[in-house]
Amino acid sequence: MQEGNYEPSEPGRVGTAVTFLLIGLGAGTLIGLLFAPKPGKQMRKELRRKYEDARETIEDWKEEAQQVAEEALERGAEMAEEIRDRVTPLTKAVRKK
Repeated sequence: MQEGNYEPSEPGRVGTAVTFLLIGLGAGTLIGLLFAPKPGKQMRKELRRKYEDARETIEDWKEEAQQVAEEALERGAEMAEEIRDRVTPLTKAVRKK
């Protein structure tokens, strides 16, 4: 069995994959509903309900992703500041020599 290095995915690739997943789920749901033996009025009502549910779910995911991104930015800024605080005395000491 081969051991590999696992690296985090690039944010753009993850977003693209999620987008295609959602498009595929939506298309599959729509096709399934269109081929289901239901009257037109009932089918339109169900389509409308499913659309609203999907929109709410996507909005929730968007909010969660935004929170995660904001937290990551804050952590990155804190780390950069901490590194700067540690490096500044060293650079001053090196310049004095």
